[in-house]
Amino acid sequence: MGIFDFVKQGTQEMCIARPDAMKQLVVYKHPDQNIPMYAQLTIDSDECAVFFKDGKVVGVLGPGRHTMQSSNIPFLGLIVDKFTGGNLFIAEVFFVKTAPVRGVKFGGTLADLEDPMTSLIVSPRIFGEFAVQVVDPATFVVQYVGQAAAGDNDAVLDWIKGQFILGARTVIGQLCDQEQVSILKTAALTKQIGDRFIRECPELATCGLRVVAMGMFNLNFSEEDLKSLKEFQATLAAKKRDIKVAQMDVSQAGFEGQAAAARQQATMDQKFQQDARYVQQLAGNYNNYAAGQAMMGAGQGMAKGGEGAGMGLMGAQMAMGVGMANQMGQAQQMAGQGGMPQFQPGYGAPNAQAPMAQQAGQAPAVAAGMLACTGCHAQVPPGKFCQECGTPLGSLKKFCTGCGGELAGGAKFCAGCGTRAP
Repeated sequence: MGIFDFVKQGTQEMCIARPDAMKQLVVYKHPDQNIPMYAQLTIDSDECAVFFKDGKVVGVLGPGRHTMQSSNIPFLGLIVDKFTGGNLFIAEVFFVKTAPVRGVKFGGTLADLEDPMTSLIVSPRIFGEFAVQVVDPATFVVQYVGQAAAGDNDAVLDWIKGQFILGARTVIGQLCDQEQVSILKTAALTKQIGDRFIRECPELATCGLRVVAMGMFNLNFSEEDLKSLKEFQATLAAKKRDIKVAQMDVSQAGFEGQAAAARQQATMDQKFQQDARYVQQLAGNYNNYAAGQAMMGAGQGMAKGGEGAGMGLMGAQMAMGVGMANQMGQAQQMAGQGGMPQFQPGYGAPNAQAPMAQQAGQAPAVAAGMLACTGCHAQVPPGKFCQECGTPLGSLKKFCTGCGGELAGGAKFCAGCGTRAP
């Protein structure tokens, strides 16, 4: 060995750096594990140096020029060789590029994935390119060194792409579950998928790597998987339409039921108001009301040929009897108290005006449900002839079915409420 070679070798030992020919490598391993004391370690701005001893990380140095001395770099005390008097450090040094590596092309199958909407097992394929960066050099070297030789850039990038494909499978599966969409629709969600790759890619993160940018990529399926997914999607769409139609039918039925109930309630309210007006304005009490209702029923029955007229007359007579009994009871009670009995007109009971009306030649008041005979002037129930003297009786009085008011002879509509006459 000449003096020049000796000086060159000594210089190389004292100046440790990545050679220019190896600048493109993601990982470069320094060939010599023996590092002299006071050697100058030069680390470029886009990389860092990781020191290993016995398979363990002992320290990491960032960009710059470092003098290999334990007083300057404390962790060097862990790799000093005591047999040389402390003049030599023994360690493996890896130069790891920390700048993003761009234009990494990838492609492959995402293995078996279960579609969350159809439960089909499919194997989509993904192709494109991305940019990757080493964010944890120590973890990256630990995960990688045992699987490929440092210095072979293609092997390193192939390993990184394999980890990315595994991460892509996880990310796409999570996206489908969270968004509740079929894997078939992820082909149109490239923007969301790309953003997910940048935010999180678990398999790369465990290796000290992360995706910093996504280029163009696409997701596709085999013809068999694509056909199965489309058939299931069509079936699901038809089921959803059936469910929606059924829900609309139920809603429409509920609306119609509510409308019918509202109409029935309105009818009941109207009937109640009519009955209340009749009791208050015409009858005066429930007995008169019942008699009036019975008489209207009798009139309607005779208009139909006599059907139900007998029951109507019987009901009227019963109502008349109850009313007269009530009036007589009231009269007796007032007489016992020293007062003058007061009778309600309309039941044929005597009062102060009855004799005057008879002296004047006027017909006596007619009780509700009864008729005054023109021959003997007796109050008799409705019929063709008077049961007292046989004189033919006049026509029955008519009452409004709406408000209960008495109708004039030959009237077609009620003058009080406008209801058509029966």
